[in-house]
Amino acid sequence: MAKENREMVWLQCTETGDLNYRTQIKVAGGVQKVELKKYNPRLRKHTLHKVKRK
Repeated sequence: MAKENREMVWLQCTETGDLNYRTQIKVAGGVQKVELKKYNPRLRKHTLHKVKRK
C-alpha cells in the first residue's frame, strides 16, 4: 500500500481569526479549499473554519 503525501495545516475561524484546530490534508492534486464548521470556544458556537498554512 502506497503512503499518501499529507500536510499538517491549521483551521482558522472566519469570524474571530483564531487558529483553533490542526489537521492533516492530502497534498497530491494541488491546492485544496477546505471549509468546515467547527466549534469556536471563544464565541461558544459553531463557525466556519478555513485552511491556514503556516
